[in-house]
Amino acid sequence: MAALTPDIAAARRLVVKIGSALLVGPEGLRVDWLRGLCDDVAAWRARGADVVLVSSGSIALGRRVLGLAPGALALEQAQAAAAVGQIRLARAYEEALAPHGVTTAQILVTLDDITDRRRYLNSRATMQALLAAGVVPIVNENDTVATDEMRYGDNDRLAAQIAVTAGADQLLLLSDVDGLYTANPKTDPDAVHLPIVEHLTPEIEAMGGDPISGLSRGGMKTKLLAARTAVAGGCAMAIAEGSVQRPISAVADGARVTWFLPDGDPQLARKRWIAAMKPRGELHVDAGAEAALHSGKSLLPAGVTRVEGRFGRGEPVAITGPSGATLARGLVRYTAEEARIIAGHRSTEIAALLGYAARAALVHRDDMVV
Repeated sequence: MAALTPDIAAARRLVVKIGSALLVGPEGLRVDWLRGLCDDVAAWRARGADVVLVSSGSIALGRRVLGLAPGALALEQAQAAAAVGQIRLARAYEEALAPHGVTTAQILVTLDDITDRRRYLNSRATMQALLAAGVVPIVNENDTVATDEMRYGDNDRLAAQIAVTAGADQLLLLSDVDGLYTANPKTDPDAVHLPIVEHLTPEIEAMGGDPISGLSRGGMKTKLLAARTAVAGGCAMAIAEGSVQRPISAVADGARVTWFLPDGDPQLARKRWIAAMKPRGELHVDAGAEAALHSGKSLLPAGVTRVEGRFGRGEPVAITGPSGATLARGLVRYTAEEARIIAGHRSTEIAALLGYAARAALVHRDDMVV
């Protein structure tokens, strides 16, 4: 049975990665192209889809302002260029989306923000809150502080991680190529375009090449690495040539792309990931909390009767009912010490008990497998 090609017009939560070569040309920011992209973003928002943009371009913009010569930059030069370019990049998106009544937010991340569980959960919660408010987040690697040891180095893989973090069902990489070929089409006339990839085999991964654009740090190899992250998280991913005026619409209208099929639904993939974790502690709950969990609600401190184990924020815990049976597993939003302090108390009392404002749920339903 032939695999079904994903329909980008039906995306519920779409992450779009924009390469530097598309956004910044020899004369600077490509304003008309950016407006066309934002017309698409507004159109998808009007359909009810959440949209997240992962945008390159801050260093390319900043180096022009600073008059830095073409070619590789020293780390401190790249960070200075990013500092100058980031503010211009954020303003450009804000101005392009404002006429559509769309609010934007800037999110700057480093690899540490994803690998550190506590910071990962904070990033995820912030992303979810912004999307719930109808905001379009503009995400970029924080090049002003990232060092070679704590960076992604390309926004393809960052976009894939953001897609998994945000629970997106589709990821679109806009680049200067229209998908994956069996060989480099610029050097091999026999190269064949692959419209759909059902499984990332070693043969597929061997087709990755080197970067083509002088402005871009990513190549096909990084896109295939991004695909591995995305599909494992239940997110379909497409590689598309993005230089057309309205690139997302072009994909919806049948432009040539390569789709990588997901392993499953992104939420189910996340649930499987949580279920496979070994609990670091245990939260015992009363009958009222047990009923709330079975009805799909989050675990609040008021329903917790006892806390066992030593765990930090974002670590997995088991949730046990009055009978001693395990009801659920989840990622806890408080340390074991904090959980013991707030156990049995209402959410409105948390700030007074801990001395700072905090989240109402001890384990949020999105971070739980019942």
